[in-house]
Amino acid sequence: MTFDLTEEQLMIQKAAKDFAINECLAGVIERDELQKFPKEQVTKLAELGFMGMMVSPEYGGSGLDAVSYVLAMEEISKIDASTSVCMSVNNSLVCYGLESFGTEAQKQQYLLPLAQGIKDGNLYIGAFLLSEPEAGSDATSQQTTAEDMGDYYLLNGVKNWITNGSSASVYLVMAQTDVSKSSKGINALIVEKHWQGVTVSAKENKLGIRGSDTHSIMFTDVKVPKENRVGADGFGFTFAMKTLAGGRIGIASQALGIASGAYELALKYSKQRKAFGKEISQHQAIQFKLADMATKINAARLLCLKAAWEKDNGVPYDLSSSMAKVFASET
Repeated sequence: MTFDLTEEQLMIQKAAKDFAINECLAGVIERDELQKFPKEQVTKLAELGFMGMMVSPEYGGSGLDAVSYVLAMEEISKIDASTSVCMSVNNSLVCYGLESFGTEAQKQQYLLPLAQGIKDGNLYIGAFLLSEPEAGSDATSQQTTAEDMGDYYLLNGVKNWITNGSSASVYLVMAQTDVSKSSKGINALIVEKHWQGVTVSAKENKLGIRGSDTHSIMFTDVKVPKENRVGADGFGFTFAMKTLAGGRIGIASQALGIASGAYELALKYSKQRKAFGKEISQHQAIQFKLADMATKINAARLLCLKAAWEKDNGVPYDLSSSMAKVFASET
């Protein structure tokens, strides 16, 4: 067992850290207060190859491993979690789902520009549409329907809490085609935002990560070509579960970065603030708190890296990614 990072991984970590400091730090508080989507920052991430980090170069990606992805996510999340969550969704949900289960035609048409993050000179990213008013964790209870009309599906319904809701050009939508089959009647469909019948609601007013654009998306008689179905008929639920396993690594890494950034600020402040004739970092009560923070953050980091290592080495990582997400998010 070795915990050493490769030269390439260290290079990616440094590049992400430099990007966060040089491109995200200025204006991050203002963007959060104004709920302003970090378009400039995300576009620069795309130019650096960070929007398709784990995608094969054949399809426009950087061909990096999941460990490098975790390192980059942590560094960017330390400073700007709104930018990093956009990167996370595009990488570990949208791009991963299409590369793993999409047809060659779907990869050429959608994955390639999504991995590059740019199309025709404009930002081009995706969103993952699973959650609904009555179907959050209970993903089998999809109320959004995709009626089979022969050569196309007729899509109707509402999706909630969609990250990249208004900034995305492409949606991966889970919808129920055959209610009698429960989870085996769900399909995953590729939908373009500009299609007739697609409506993006007002932005959600969140407590945190407010620069990220979170919306409800409504579908009214949207015609989705059969060739835009990902996987076989009824594969949608399995597609969502397999894709979400990788998505948890991204969200866990984001939570890790938020915690790590908070710790670094707390440590810095403890060395500046003085009380009773010395820095408060010299008081045992403060040291206890800092020690607990550092311990939990390091444990969360190890969980994230373990899940990423398992993913890179073809080991089942569903359990590890779930553990990493719940522990890091509570740290």
